[in-house]
Amino acid sequence: MNATTAVRTLCLVGALALLATGFARAAQPAPAPQSAEATAIKKLLEEKFPGANIGAITRSPHAGLFEVQFDDQLIYTDGKVSYVFVGSMYDVNSKRNLTEEKLRKLNRIAWNDLPLELAMKKVKGNGQRKLAVFADADCPFCARLENELRNVDNVTVYTFVYPIDQLHPDAARKTKVIWCAPDRQAAWDAWFAEHKLPDNAGDCDTPLASTAQLAQKLKVNATPTLVFADGTIVPGAIPAQRLEAELDKAEAEARRPAVADKGDAAATTAEAPKSAGKASAPAGKSTAAK
Repeated sequence: MNATTAVRTLCLVGALALLATGFARAAQPAPAPQSAEATAIKKLLEEKFPGANIGAITRSPHAGLFEVQFDDQLIYTDGKVSYVFVGSMYDVNSKRNLTEEKLRKLNRIAWNDLPLELAMKKVKGNGQRKLAVFADADCPFCARLENELRNVDNVTVYTFVYPIDQLHPDAARKTKVIWCAPDRQAAWDAWFAEHKLPDNAGDCDTPLASTAQLAQKLKVNATPTLVFADGTIVPGAIPAQRLEAELDKAEAEARRPAVADKGDAAATTAEAPKSAGKASAPAGKSTAAK
């Protein structure tokens, strides 16, 4: 029996009403876990999921559970690792996805580490806010995002051209033709507005290979993927109104001193094992409500 099936995964869907009472009592943040407690949980998880990348472990303020950064996802477990909860936890009162919010914080990157010289640059209005976008010339959702961006002002947009050949076999050719135009940003805009390509062979030097390496490093596997000023990564095309809110929130967050959240500061963070052959991530989905 493998590690995944050995773990008893508890589905929370049927327990919403019961957990709602517990969440109501947990309005105040729970104390940060003692390092010994977090270390014990980490050890148990490593025994049951050998080779897994176990990151930060913190006590959740919800129902006595612990949050665990497991590979590229966030899972929940009890103190004895008898159960593992996989999926998103929602606050039904505020309609917030608590798991997604925490993952966004955990997966932030350093904006200053982005090689912006590989991207096209477009300044709108005063350009004070910043946004980076990984985009594919033939991606319909990228076209939707471009349309939404027409309604967003006072932002500098850095576009990393990232054709995904498996989905759009002709995107790389179009991207090269656009990149080799005298004004590549204007050519990019014309393609999405009018489906009009420049007249050239597309045989100049392009950053496609370097951008693909960057995308792999950042685990960008879909387009469009947005990176905001605070390093938050958001996949998908989002409407202009939400873009405005995310831009403002990210700029405010980027200006904050680099002080960890109280709960995160006390977290135990483990080094990822260097061995190959990771254990499979826990299977199953579960959703809890506040």
